[in-house]
Parts: sequence; structure tokens; C-alpha cells
Amino acid sequence: MHGSTTCAGSWSELLGREYLGTASVLAGGVALYATNVYLTTSLLPTAVEEIGGHAYYAWTATVFLIASVISSTAVARLLAARGPRGAYLVALGTFAAGTLVCALAPSMETLLAGRAVQGLGGGLLAGLGYAVLNSALPERLWSRGAALVSAMWGVGTFAGPAVGGVFAQFHAWRWAFGALVVCTLAVAAAVPFTLPAHARGSRDAGRIPLGSLALLTAAALTVSVAAVVTGSAPTIALIAVASAAVVAFVAVDRRSPHGILPAATFTTARLRWVYLTIAVLAVASTAETFVPLFGQRLAGLAPLAAGFLGAALAVGWTLGEIPSASASAPRTVHRIVVSAPVLVGLGLALMATVVRDEAGPAAVAAWVTGLVVAGAGIGIAWPHLAVGAMNAVADPRESGRASAAINTVQLIANAFGAALAGVLVNAGQPSDVRSARLLLFGFAAVAVLGVLAARRAVPARAHRLRSVPADSSAAEPERI
Repeated sequence: MHGSTTCAGSWSELLGREYLGTASVLAGGVALYATNVYLTTSLLPTAVEEIGGHAYYAWTATVFLIASVISSTAVARLLAARGPRGAYLVALGTFAAGTLVCALAPSMETLLAGRAVQGLGGGLLAGLGYAVLNSALPERLWSRGAALVSAMWGVGTFAGPAVGGVFAQFHAWRWAFGALVVCTLAVAAAVPFTLPAHARGSRDAGRIPLGSLALLTAAALTVSVAAVVTGSAPTIALIAVASAAVVAFVAVDRRSPHGILPAATFTTARLRWVYLTIAVLAVASTAETFVPLFGQRLAGLAPLAAGFLGAALAVGWTLGEIPSASASAPRTVHRIVVSAPVLVGLGLALMATVVRDEAGPAAVAAWVTGLVVAGAGIGIAWPHLAVGAMNAVADPRESGRASAAINTVQLIANAFGAALAGVLVNAGQPSDVRSARLLLFGFAAVAVLGVLAARRAVPARAHRLRSVPADSSAAEPERI
């Protein structure tokens, strides 16, 4: 036992001959997911020009995220049934199949079907990246492995817009999805030689919360439908139905012994506020979905430049996390978390105020500044919200569930945010300027309202909190 717990592994060991293949598969799965997020965002404006379906633009994100939420709840069950090797092959195979459908899609309807299948595989890949660490690597390398997996989101932030933008530039967006299929198959080919067939120890797979999932899916899809109907009355009615479905989800999940959210969500007041703050920030982040489209239509940017414009928020997120993570004084952390929604709102409002037709370099520079500020607002709060979730409950086992649910809450919020974005953008049509302002000012208002939750999420004074390992793998979220 002392061999694995008393000494920390090194990067040279993780990336050495013995574990390089394993590390590549674990990191590669998350890199595929992350790259796909930004690649698709970069390609969509060009794809819509060819196959149509502009009204369903936001649905490409919504169906992907809903499918990811559904499959993420099945990670433990899939691991118990198939082991790490089999689980990864199922996830990669599903992701490749969905990506191939996207590459061949003759219409937006087919593209949406492919995105749904992609989401099923992607949700599994994102969850397996962390879940398989303890079976595929020795304990001394867990923290290094988790850091490597988390770093793949940074890779996706730059690789996605670069690859997608280049292919879109030459009107070859289908080949970008084709290249992603090839990369997925390459990772799958390495799985049998790098991952164990069975997981260590026994796993409690639990039950898939079908009732909760059905209500969440119905709510998100109802908001998506509201984005394509005509007339304010039907839109308001559909949003009211979606709100009722969310209330029903909370009631059902609260009573379920195997809910989507941990039981402590409904018994610990502070955990609820942590999750609500995360949800507000995650909803605001989905504004980036439409940024490449506005970049091309309002500023005349080439697809490559518009793709990187869309990644500006993610860059700000990363830049905000780095200095903020070292803060530890309770009052300082409280101020950081409370200021985060304000920064997000200010950043989005800045971009909204300078949105105009035929925007020049100065306006685009202001857009980038606003998006980076908004991303930094999310980044400075996120590590402290993750620790806040873990410290909000006393039971160590429930603490693990509380931290693991951060990604689930984010996925759910991203799905609703993407659907709401579609409602606001389509409400502004046929004017792209009006659509952009409705989206950005609307999400800025949502972000600022998050201050009410942020004030209660992290205490300003020290409480009797359990210490949380700084290298906890659960502290790094998925960036969707």
C-alpha cells in the first residue's frame, strides 16, 4: 500500500512508456468531446448556408447537451456492465456514428439527429475520462492524470475553432466532421491495448432516474420549440409549460432514491445556492454559441476568425481560473464569487452596446474584450464553487456526489441556456443586430440576477469545513 500512497507520481512516469497509451486514451476521449464543441460552433454558419434550417440553429447545441445529460447518468452502469475497455468502445463507437451522420447530413433535421447521437457518446466520454482513472492508473498518478484530462478543454478551445474555421473557409465543413471520425477511430483502436477489461473493486451502478430525465428532456425541448414558433402568445405558453416541467422535475427528483441531483441538494441550503450560481453562470456562457454567426454576418469575418471569436469566452474562463484558484481567505473567496455574475453581466453588456451592422476592427476588439471579461467572471468563481459544493455537506460519500453533480448541473443549465438563446435570437429576426442585442442584454440580466444566489453560495466567514484536496479531479468542470 505504501508504494502507491506515500510518493507522488511524476509527469515523466505518466507520459512514459508504461502509461503513455492509457493517458492518451483518457485524455483523447475528452479532447474529442471538447474539440467537437468548438469545431461545431465554427462550422454551423457555413453549414446552415448549405443545408438551411437557420431557425433550428440553437437546437444543434440543445439536442447535443440533452443527450449528454442522459448518457452521463449511465456512466456508472456502463462501467459495471462492460468494464473500462468495453465502456470506452461503446462511447467512442456512438460518438463516431453520430459524427458520421453529421458529416453526411443533407438537411438540418438529419444534422440534429447526428448531434443527438454525438451527445450520447460525448456524455459518456466526458464522464469516463475521470471515472476510469482509478482503474487504469496507479493511485500515485491520479492527480496528474486528472490534470491532463482537464487540460484537454484548453486544447479543444484552440483546436476546435482552428480546425472548424479552416474547413469552413474552404466550404468543406463536412470534411471537418470526417476528420473527427478518423480521430475517434484512432483513439478506439488504442483502447484494447491500453485499458483494463475490468474495473477495480465492485461498483454500485444504481438506477437510471428515468422520471427525472424525462421531465428535464421535456422542459428543454419545450423551450427549444418556443424558439421556432411564431407569435408571442405560443412562445409564452410553451415557456410556461417548460417551467412547470422544471418544477415537476424538482418534486420527482427530491423523492427519488436515485435522482439526478444528490439528496443533499434538497436538505442543505448552501448546496442549493452553489448549484444555482453554477447554473446561472453556465446559462450565460451559452451566449458563445451564436458569436461566430454574428461575427460572420455583422462583421464580415472569415469563418476561421469567427471561430476564434467564439472561443474568446472560453479563453477568459481559463485566464480567470489561474489567479483565482490560489485565493483561500473566506472573505476574499466570498467577494470573488459575488463579483463573478457582475463581471459576466458587464462583459456581455459591453459586447451588446457595440453590436452593429458592418462592424469594424474597433467594434470586434470590443466584442473580444467583452467576451473575455464575461469568461473571466465565470473562471474566477468556478474553483471556489466546486470546493463549496464539496464542503457544503458533512458526509464524505455525499460530498463526492455533490461535487460530481457539478458537471450534471452545468450540462442541464447549458441545455436550457442554448434553448433560451434560440428563443431570444429568433425573437429579434429578421434583424441580426436586434437578435444579438436581445441575446446579450438578456443573458447579462440573467447573470446579474445570479448575485442573489452567489451571496449565499460561499460564506464570508470561516465555518467548520472539511479540508478538500487541491488536486481533486471533481473540481474541474466540463466546458460545454
